[in-house]
Amino acid sequence: MPAVQLLLLACLVWDVGARTAQLRKANDRSGRCQYTFIVASPNESSCPEQSQAMSVIHNLQKDSSTQRLDLEATKARLSSLESLLHHQLTLDRAAGPQETQEGLQRELGTLRRERDQLETQTRELETAYSNLLRDKSVLEEEKKRLRQENENLARRLESSSQEVARLRRGQCPQTRDTARDVPPGSREVSTWNLDTLAFQELKSELTEVPASQILKESPSGHLRSREGDNGCGELVWVGEPLTLRTAETITGKYGVWMRDPKPTYPYTRETTWRIDTVGTDVRQVFEYDLISQFMQGYPSKVHILPRPLESTGAVVYSGSLYFQGAESRTVIRYELNTETVKAEKEIPGAGYHGQFPYSWGGYTDIDLAVDESGLWVIYSTDEAKGAIVLSKLNPENLELEQTWETNIRKQSVANAFIICGTLYTVSSYSSADATVNFAYDTGTGISKTLTIPFKNRYKYSSMIDYNPLEKKLFAWDNLNMVTYDIKLSKM
Repeated sequence: MPAVQLLLLACLVWDVGARTAQLRKANDRSGRCQYTFIVASPNESSCPEQSQAMSVIHNLQKDSSTQRLDLEATKARLSSLESLLHHQLTLDRAAGPQETQEGLQRELGTLRRERDQLETQTRELETAYSNLLRDKSVLEEEKKRLRQENENLARRLESSSQEVARLRRGQCPQTRDTARDVPPGSREVSTWNLDTLAFQELKSELTEVPASQILKESPSGHLRSREGDNGCGELVWVGEPLTLRTAETITGKYGVWMRDPKPTYPYTRETTWRIDTVGTDVRQVFEYDLISQFMQGYPSKVHILPRPLESTGAVVYSGSLYFQGAESRTVIRYELNTETVKAEKEIPGAGYHGQFPYSWGGYTDIDLAVDESGLWVIYSTDEAKGAIVLSKLNPENLELEQTWETNIRKQSVANAFIICGTLYTVSSYSSADATVNFAYDTGTGISKTLTIPFKNRYKYSSMIDYNPLEKKLFAWDNLNMVTYDIKLSKM
């Protein structure tokens, strides 16, 4: 410290307490001027000796080191706390109390939704299990009913066989004059009234047939055509429906079933196919090797189509399934044996997906059909203004070979089928007593009205097709698969 500053400090201290402080000026051993400032201690009565002073100094140094270490530790802890505080403040600023609360609420909501979903799935499984039990009971009842029907059919067939054998032996029922010789339970044959017009018409019709060309009876009980003829004629009668099968679930409310009128290996005339068409993604085709399997509900194979079909207009012909692709005017040929698509073809201008369906709906805009001459498609176009259009299809590549436009409005009829190149329509799908009401002959291009009775036993016929091999109509009527015998007469 410079001498002047030290002198000023000494003067200041002297002014405060001149009686207790002293300032001395003297040369030290080296000759340098040395100022000594002396202040009396207020606590110590006398100065300690040098050894005691050193000990005190050492103790003070130790205390100072200890305090310094404690201070460093305290500073380290403070730094750690400051870091943690800074980190927490950063998190709080990033999320905020409100967002943290919302995050917890979201997690809680997610957990509650998962719980509700699990509870819903549990209820659905319980419902499905109950439905399965109910369906099982229904199937068991159906199985009993079908077994009873089979037994009844067997008895009827046996009775029919006996009747045929008796008739072939020439044991015809007796007339009323010999009624006493008629066995109990046999039916009498009424005497013909030779003067009636009905008999005259019948006799006239019979006299037109040469004896060398008498109609023969087929093994199935249907009249077969003369030798060399294909059995074609005009539809004059449709019999009562015979129920072969009832669908088990609502998916069979409507559908299509068929047999191949021109079967190819490995299929036979007994092979049956069935498609339930209720739904938006219809791909399953059930195949039955035997009619008995079809009636009992035991498929031998299930085909999964490469694309869904639409409507009840599918047919099987010469080993291939022909169907309309969903929501399109495309007809597809699917070979059943190889399970491959062999051809696809758009029907030019054809309405689809509800533009020109039959009166019952079902997206039946495009309806495929088979008759003695081959494959057909029934549809309509904007140009035809809703009238039925017929086209003959090449079964290999689906090319249109010939087209006819009728004057029958498609949406005014319930369904249609083709027999011997003639289109027939049905008046109603729901009336118990409907009729075959129109016919259009592609050979002459002429249409006419008809009144042939047609029974909708279950009051919802969604598919009617003709099988030229069996000479029957196949239909799907409100869950039920039925057949109709028919009679054809020369036009």
